[in-house]
Amino acid sequence: MKKRILAAVMAAAMLTLGMAGCGSANNSSNSENNEASTTAASAEKTKITFVLDWTPNTNHTGLYVAQEKGYFDEAGLEVEIVQPPEDGAEALVGTGKAQFCMTFQDTMLPTVVGDTKMPIEAVAAVLQHNTSGIISRKGEGIDTPKGLEGKKYATWDLPIEKATLKQVIEDDGGDFDKVELIPSTVTDEASALQSKSVDAIWVYYGWAGIATKLKNVDTDYFYFKDINPVFDYYTPVIAGNTDWMSENPDKTKAFLTALKKGYEYSIENIDDAADILVKAAPELDKELVLESQKYMADQYKAEVEQWGYIDAARWNAFYNWINEKKLLEVEIPENTGFTNEYLEK
Repeated sequence: MKKRILAAVMAAAMLTLGMAGCGSANNSSNSENNEASTTAASAEKTKITFVLDWTPNTNHTGLYVAQEKGYFDEAGLEVEIVQPPEDGAEALVGTGKAQFCMTFQDTMLPTVVGDTKMPIEAVAAVLQHNTSGIISRKGEGIDTPKGLEGKKYATWDLPIEKATLKQVIEDDGGDFDKVELIPSTVTDEASALQSKSVDAIWVYYGWAGIATKLKNVDTDYFYFKDINPVFDYYTPVIAGNTDWMSENPDKTKAFLTALKKGYEYSIENIDDAADILVKAAPELDKELVLESQKYMADQYKAEVEQWGYIDAARWNAFYNWINEKKLLEVEIPENTGFTNEYLEK
């Protein structure tokens, strides 16, 4: 779903100008001058298309805050936020049809190495730590990975997913082969757990974990990063088209600075930030957004001073693990797929 906030503003401006045109000839002339000024100002702005990774949620709050508060406008940018296509946000950015997108360090892998490599790289971390993990019904022994033995896990059947699960289970002294893998058809985690159609689900706690809590489902949860630090990779991230960014470094920095202001506002103004997200996406549950926003406020920057900073050691550690497990046909070189050079110092 596209959010054309600027278009709505322009439509309102045109309506006002049209009403003024019903007055005197002098008013008509003034209206024409105002319209020309508005058009000229709009033409001077750099247009940027930003592709979401999924439907709007609190990963995206800072983006919508930057739009609503005028931070992009102040930076001379006209930003359109669009939904991802079937083949993913990376494809639009990699082919130059969009300038930026939200993605994840693990899922962007095919775009940064090998035959499918595209001109795309991560330029900012939305969250400082990986908040994903396994959620399950409370008291059934799945508060640690070994507890998955003999239980039903909803799998997407992806190589990296299963290798991650295998690693944390073995790190906890368990046997991955004893886990019952069933195809994931989960759209509502709380209902899936309550119905016992599955026992364990991979989720991001800041959204699905909070949702189950609000639905009064008692759960156990463990973070992958707490089992093995190699899984404290960056998810989600802001990625951009490398060609466009190298040709427009000042605009790239301006975009990320405006985005930084949006996320820092969201940290300091939780209630208002939640309202802004719901205003942009009224289909969202307001209570869920607010409770999620409270959780996310501590995640956007966590312990670092600089929003968006990507630690090279942590980034490389995960890709080195991918190399070690031979999950790709090609080796991933160090420092592949990211840069901090466009972040505000």
